[in-house]
Amino acid sequence: MTDLSNLTEALLHAARKAGAEAADALAVDGTSVSIDVLKGKLEHAERSEGVEIGLRVLLGKRQACVSASDTKLETLTMMAERAVAMAREAPEDPYCGLADPDQLARDWDIAALDLVDDSPALSPSELQDMATRAEAAALAVDGVSQVSGAGAGYGDRRIHLAATNGFQGGYRRTGTSLSCVAITGSGTGMEREYYGDSRIHRADMDSPETVGRIAGERTVARAGSSKPPTGAFPVIYDERVAGQLIGHLLGAVSGSAVARGATYLRDAMGEAVLPADLSLVEDPLMPRISGSRPFDGEGLPVAVRDIVRDGILQSWTLDLATGRKLGLPSTGNGARGTSSPPSPSVTNVRLTPGGMTRDQLLAEMGTGLLITSMIGSSINATTGDYSRGASGFWVENGEIVRPVNECTVAGNLREMLLSIRPANDARLHVGRQVPSLLVEGLTIAGG
Repeated sequence: MTDLSNLTEALLHAARKAGAEAADALAVDGTSVSIDVLKGKLEHAERSEGVEIGLRVLLGKRQACVSASDTKLETLTMMAERAVAMAREAPEDPYCGLADPDQLARDWDIAALDLVDDSPALSPSELQDMATRAEAAALAVDGVSQVSGAGAGYGDRRIHLAATNGFQGGYRRTGTSLSCVAITGSGTGMEREYYGDSRIHRADMDSPETVGRIAGERTVARAGSSKPPTGAFPVIYDERVAGQLIGHLLGAVSGSAVARGATYLRDAMGEAVLPADLSLVEDPLMPRISGSRPFDGEGLPVAVRDIVRDGILQSWTLDLATGRKLGLPSTGNGARGTSSPPSPSVTNVRLTPGGMTRDQLLAEMGTGLLITSMIGSSINATTGDYSRGASGFWVENGEIVRPVNECTVAGNLREMLLSIRPANDARLHVGRQVPSLLVEGLTIAGG
């Protein structure tokens, strides 16, 4: 197994030798296996493993990034020399730069995050068995005509970050996933749905039989879909897609968008962006959640923070560069890959749950659309104008009456988010813990 700390230290040494004034290095060592089955037989198998390395060098206010998958010493030397040559030709960026040493994360508790499943890695045959069982369970649901795919995967990833400001740190994360896509009907009347589960610890996962059964039941419920009526109606975003709506809010408060002025919330700090009884909290320290991490991509400490508190916008999502541009400290949200500089990115978020079940929310809505799937989007980030393709179920008198498809929902994100009412059905093992959401005042374009 490659010693990633030695590798990043060698990259930094090569960068200094090549003339870099400052540098940071990232090394990622990963193994992944994925298996797909079809009609009970192996359809596709893939395994990848290897080390990726990235180097960022700084010369004054100029920076450049290079990456490679070869860890030989001569490659490290060539990377450093090339990066320094690129930095000399790069335009000045007054906001780039490493963290000050007194800003760096120290004494984190990686064990508390519980990001590693210590049980033996799943073999390809075990993954194939999981996928085959899920496919069989879906086919056993009356009304399922075929399964277009069932797949299982396992991953084990280590990362290590080091910088000339003195930061050194790394961690490991495992994960197992299983999914199934089922089909009902045929020809132009064909409908499909899916279900999947992904966990850090395999013992937490739904069984393959559960994954297949839910995929099949969701699919059969979509049989005979038709277009909903056109008009202004309330809409419920089912829990499985509600996180996408909150994702648009997270995108609007990203430091990258704010620094460019390319967001409809650019002047909204301290203003209401959600109903007064709702808060949106980021928590990068949730145990057993794949988005958790002990430090950010610039070596800064991470902590629980309020993005929205009691409806009021409290914080942008910032890395060091966007923070400097806005005259604010980083929120510990720098993220980076091996081939690019840091940029702001959110980890795990949790929206305040409501007091009702989804069925109670449906009853309160009366007549309207329950969205369970979304495709495509036309969203103006600067104005918040929103339009997306959707499918789901038509609701009358609080009861689901028929499946619907091929419709578009449109509105304005600022107004939509101010009207949301949450249910209490958020899944607590995913990184975006958002329950089903009732939204008023949307325009539905259907039949």
